[in-house]
Amino acid sequence: MIMRGCMTFCMVITTVFFLNSAYASGDAAKGKKVFKKCKACHALKAGKNKTGPSLAGIVGKKAGSVSGYTKYKGLKGADWIWDEENLDGWLKNPKKWLKAKNGKKSKMVYKLKKEKDRANLIEYLKTK
Repeated sequence: MIMRGCMTFCMVITTVFFLNSAYASGDAAKGKKVFKKCKACHALKAGKNKTGPSLAGIVGKKAGSVSGYTKYKGLKGADWIWDEENLDGWLKNPKKWLKAKNGKKSKMVYKLKKEKDRANLIEYLKTK
């Protein structure tokens, strides 16, 4: 009985460790610097869309639902939320990720290859 409890505890600890390392928390201050690469196409002010949609409040928002942004083709009819996992996949390689997610194409070509840059940017976007 004790052995079973210890094994369960170890499995829980291992799972928590894995999840924390897979989606490690970033640094919002560093993410603000990373966002400079994004601001040519995206704004952080709600309702201010540029070539890309406003990213104000994007974390936790349904994909393809930014008000006033009509250029969605690849995200039209999306049925997912922009959580950390989805944002990480998108930022890593938007074209490849979207094709795998819903079979559609994305116009976004910029990729954030460094995992830490993606984590930092996502942490920053959580504050907006």
